[in-house]
Amino acid sequence: MADPVAATITQLKNIQARTGQTIAQLHTAVLASGAAKHGERRSWLMEHFKLGYGDANAVALFIDKPVPDLNGGGPPAAPLAIQGDPLDAIYTGAKAPLRPLHEAVMQAVRALGDFEEAPKKTYISLRRRKQFLMVGPATKDSIEIGLNAKDLPAHPRLKVQPPASMCQATTRIGGPAEIDADLKAWLKRAYDAAA
Repeated sequence: MADPVAATITQLKNIQARTGQTIAQLHTAVLASGAAKHGERRSWLMEHFKLGYGDANAVALFIDKPVPDLNGGGPPAAPLAIQGDPLDAIYTGAKAPLRPLHEAVMQAVRALGDFEEAPKKTYISLRRRKQFLMVGPATKDSIEIGLNAKDLPAHPRLKVQPPASMCQATTRIGGPAEIDADLKAWLKRAYDAAA
């Protein structure tokens, strides 16, 4: 009987060879597309990278999950792993002064309990059972926080996102004073919704 893990590794290596993209690069492209559901992600990969159903399904299956080591040996790689401190790559140039604000938001989130941080190219994804928050620079003057919580109350600071977006709502903050009781309540709702 064939080893299913070895078969998956071979399939993923073949996908990389055919597309000229690493699995992490394919994941980044899918996430940037805004496709949120597995089927939407699979269809997007089929359309944009001309992958067959099975290959597109395999790539979509590993989004936000550990990818098997494709170089042979060792534990699975973290999803979309970035070498070094990922904040160094995210907060560069004109956006560098926003890093302390990002860290202040993270301090408020860490007060809620345990979670995983999954660095992406332009933001950090925070996960429990599923993604509950995205934090990254929006402009040179503000960071954007994406919240995954369906029961957020209407509020002028919250921007409701269209269906199939990666988050139900977003908000932007430009200074530590905006990490207030409202924002902390929204962070907690998103955190609790991902339990």
